[in-house]
Amino acid sequence: MIVNYFGNGCFRLQSGDTSILLDPENNRLKADIFLRTIISGQAGAQEGIAGEDSDVATIAFPGEYEVKGIEVIGLPIVGESTNKFLKTAYAVTWEELKFVFLGHLSGAIDATLLEEFADPDVLILPIGGDHFLEPEVAARIAKQLEARIVIPSFYKDPDEFLKAFGKKAETMDKFVFKKKDIMSDKGKLIILSQS
Repeated sequence: MIVNYFGNGCFRLQSGDTSILLDPENNRLKADIFLRTIISGQAGAQEGIAGEDSDVATIAFPGEYEVKGIEVIGLPIVGESTNKFLKTAYAVTWEELKFVFLGHLSGAIDATLLEEFADPDVLILPIGGDHFLEPEVAARIAKQLEARIVIPSFYKDPDEFLKAFGKKAETMDKFVFKKKDIMSDKGKLIILSQS
């Protein structure tokens, strides 16, 4: 599995010829599945699970999906969604790995999300403050979920999060791993450089 970071909330996960793109900001990156953690108004109302290209699945709403053997569960972030936009968090099971994407979360998670998203192999969460999680809240959520690997998004400077989390981070250009490589990890923090 290879995880690349393209800035803000955009990540690509790839295994072999299959890839997932999380919150792409433009159409220059290609993938088999597009996951969108926030959509505004009617912009995504017609999108559902079909994108422009019939070979690409775009998932932008809560629900249960399966695409190319990849299971996706999207849960609404109820307290933060409005008539203007809908926020969704995802748990993705792929090749016996559980990924959790908290996307545009800006506050503590509710019990339903906590239960559904517990014990992920890889957790990607926004730590930038302002419209995203404050560093202390992000650290608390990462510890509550008990992720093996924690990868922050939407940050300018991760230092406050590192201090709140209480661990040093490993910085890398891309994260390449197999499940066996991370089985003994608990709360390992990885900062990915922007590709």
